[in-house]
Amino acid sequence: MHTNQPTFARHRALQRAALVPIVVATALLVAGCGKDGKEGAKATQTAARINGEEVTVHQINMVLERQQGLKPEQAEPASRQILESLIDQELALQKATEQKLDRDPQIIQMLDATRRNLLARAYLEKAAQASVGAPPAEDIKKYFDEHPALFSQRRIYMLQDFTIQGDAEQIKAITPKLQVTDSSQAFVDVLKGSGLKFAVNQVTQPAEALPLNLVDQFAKLVDGKGMYQGMNGGLKVVLVAASKPQPISLDQAKPMIERFLTESRKQEFIQKETKNLRTAAKIEYMGKFAEKAAGAASGAASGAAAASAPAPTAAASTASSANGIDAAALNKGLSGLK
Repeated sequence: MHTNQPTFARHRALQRAALVPIVVATALLVAGCGKDGKEGAKATQTAARINGEEVTVHQINMVLERQQGLKPEQAEPASRQILESLIDQELALQKATEQKLDRDPQIIQMLDATRRNLLARAYLEKAAQASVGAPPAEDIKKYFDEHPALFSQRRIYMLQDFTIQGDAEQIKAITPKLQVTDSSQAFVDVLKGSGLKFAVNQVTQPAEALPLNLVDQFAKLVDGKGMYQGMNGGLKVVLVAASKPQPISLDQAKPMIERFLTESRKQEFIQKETKNLRTAAKIEYMGKFAEKAAGAASGAASGAAAASAPAPTAAASTASSANGIDAAALNKGLSGLK
């Protein structure tokens, strides 16, 4: 799902992705074992030559590391696809150099902006890595106990996302009839009987694949019940068509929780470090930017903090009944159901 909050599913994907470059490097090393000495070692580092310019295994691995959800057995075919893309990139780069686009003032500015962004991120990430250690066992246990919907009471959900068209009066009339249904079939029967147009998408997902700000709300729903949100020109309903329990023990959850808490605390550290850097620096706003500069800086800082707030806080702050929820939370959650 598209959400600013990390999910445990993503952490598992990152764990798989970490194995991929090793698989590719090993395969290429084996392929180069037939050569002797330095020549063989060098050959394993070069994947292709394009008009004399090399594309290396390191370049391929760097792209592979960013491929979330890639399984180790997919590494070899993926590496070949990436190589072809890098070849295309190199060909275009050579033409750009021939045309001296690297000297274009606008391109130079863009390259400098990219460099500044990468260096700033590298500093913050390195500082966070050095300052944030592994969470203690009691913190892991506490998170496990506070989020039963993700662990001890975890469920696999079959969700149906209904988009129902109708004017305000039609939606007002049909909503109570839909809310008293207790199964997907009964829900659809009411819709068909109303004559209103509707569309439905279905997906099966475990609790950890849902946005964390919606997990507890889905956990409160029994099969056949849903979450409702009015929208312009109709109604949006996410129905739990079916579900089945599939709990995770503390021992199974420990690695996921540890990674999650570590990442959350790194984000907290980055926010604090950015604020400390601002406090220690002499910042002068010039020209039109001098007007209301303090207020703008304060707003930017609070906005950034809210955007990177750890998911447990966001999940805990969202509460609603089974038949009505925060519209922003539902919109964010629904974006990944189709």
